[in-house]
Amino acid sequence: MIEKSLKTIDKLFSFFEDWTLFITTMVALVTLFIEVVLRYGFNKSLGWPDELVREVIMYTTFIGCGAAIKNRSMIVIDALPQVVPRLKRPLLFVSHAFTLFFSVFIFYYGIRNTALQIRTHQSTIILEIPLWIIFTFLPMMGVGMFFRTLQVIWEDLHPKLEEEGPKKSD
Repeated sequence: MIEKSLKTIDKLFSFFEDWTLFITTMVALVTLFIEVVLRYGFNKSLGWPDELVREVIMYTTFIGCGAAIKNRSMIVIDALPQVVPRLKRPLLFVSHAFTLFFSVFIFYYGIRNTALQIRTHQSTIILEIPLWIIFTFLPMMGVGMFFRTLQVIWEDLHPKLEEEGPKKSD
């Protein structure tokens, strides 16, 4: 039951992460390409592409955290587990606990900062994107990191059996 629910939620999160990261990155690349052509080809520069790319970099960083946890691509210091291999599993769960705490922290304060931006009606300078939209990246990051960490913990507690076919005897 839990495994099926995790797979369904994983598919939804993966779809959201993959496509939004792809689309935003492509928008940034096309925008930067146009800006470079205008700047060096026509001696004309626009102001808004730099701001757009900055916002895309923030988005890809924050949303990419969940994907990094899923793929186990987070930066780790594993000197102690290499010296004392028995500590690898307990330290892994301590790391997961800190990640869960951090994700709740980011979610909570992301919600507070988003609410503050809604109250103050601030926006970006050139594109005039309401800052509350940008600050919603933080709670989204918290939710993504929390779910992905729970998913990794589940996988660590319930390792999948190697799906091997029947072995042929020689």
